[in-house]
Amino acid sequence: MVAKDLISDVIPPLKTSDTGQTALNWMEIFRISHLPIVNNQDFLGLISDTDIYDMNQPEEPIGNHALTLLKPFVTTEQHLFEVIGLASRLKLTVVPVLDEKQRYKGVVTTTDLIRYLAGISSMDQQGAIIVLEILERDYSLSQIAQIVESNNVKVLSMYLTSPPDSTRLEVTLKLNSNEIASVIRTFERYSYEVKTWVTTDDSMDRFYSERFDLLMKYLNI
Repeated sequence: MVAKDLISDVIPPLKTSDTGQTALNWMEIFRISHLPIVNNQDFLGLISDTDIYDMNQPEEPIGNHALTLLKPFVTTEQHLFEVIGLASRLKLTVVPVLDEKQRYKGVVTTTDLIRYLAGISSMDQQGAIIVLEILERDYSLSQIAQIVESNNVKVLSMYLTSPPDSTRLEVTLKLNSNEIASVIRTFERYSYEVKTWVTTDDSMDRFYSERFDLLMKYLNI
């Protein structure tokens, strides 16, 4: 999937004639902290709620102020992992998307990115999560899958993360069942370190958010 496939159809761009208060109102409605400023199809930059508060004149048109705007963007054909990386590096709540002629096409929100990642990783499906911590030299995808499946459970998705300059891997498994006691015991019998596991819905909401933050940091390595 590429950037153009997740462009939001509800978040409007600002014009230089719009006031800071208008921008703040829209940010509150859409629960974001950034909005693009666009005149015609020319992308002028992103303005944040902090920028507007710093102006100290919310009723003034944005164009009346000398603003130093960030101009981050991705092109329509860039992969969504690149969109995630940019959002993570700059702590953006929206990422502007331009076409090959540098014309503004819309924004991708971090909320939509999270939903997309939850879908492709099966995180939005029922089932438990197990996180293993192992040495790189001990990693074996086939053995991990065999251990899970020997307990009549399936691996829906898996991804790896590793801190910089580390020889250890963190293996996150999404399973198709919440009954994982036997899976954990089998991992331990094979000397795998089970770092954490999650089965309840309330815990999963928190876990998904933490995993997304870790994934974005990993994509920046």
